[in-house]
Amino acid sequence: MFLKVQLPWNVIISAEDLDAKGLMLQRSITIRLLDDFACKKATKDLGYFCAVTTLDSIGEGKVRQYSGDVLFPVVFSGITFKLLRGEILDGVVHKVFKHGVLLRCGPVDNVYLSNQKMPDYKYVPGENPVFLNDKLSKISKDVTVRFMVIGTKWLEVEREFRVLVSLEGDFLGPIS
Repeated sequence: MFLKVQLPWNVIISAEDLDAKGLMLQRSITIRLLDDFACKKATKDLGYFCAVTTLDSIGEGKVRQYSGDVLFPVVFSGITFKLLRGEILDGVVHKVFKHGVLLRCGPVDNVYLSNQKMPDYKYVPGENPVFLNDKLSKISKDVTVRFMVIGTKWLEVEREFRVLVSLEGDFLGPIS
């Protein structure tokens, strides 16, 4: 699910990037904010950071004593993406294993669909392994699959979520 959020942030601008003209300062703050935003990647509460939409306010800068850099408190609006339990989403298979498949869904690379959560699908080994059912519906690499989220786990060190999904339900599975 995409969420619209408003966040406070501290942006540090080096002394070389400071200019008497307000436009250059605002540009430097925006560029630094986007860099920081991209490096942060995700948080447990908000999910994955996707976009900064508006820079709502820039507070008064405070000079840091030893470096001469200036810290600006800012407030911005942005878009985040977080998978929620019970949500129905689409993902693309990028790895097929004997015990299940890994999918990508938006910025999330670790969406796991276990073979135990794929009713009626059987593993077919080979050079390009697949899961097939009696109706010849196929789950293989690069196939889009509609699934339901049954659980998420936040990994602080990697700053990412691991997600467990299922095909148990109506209208779930490969999309033609």
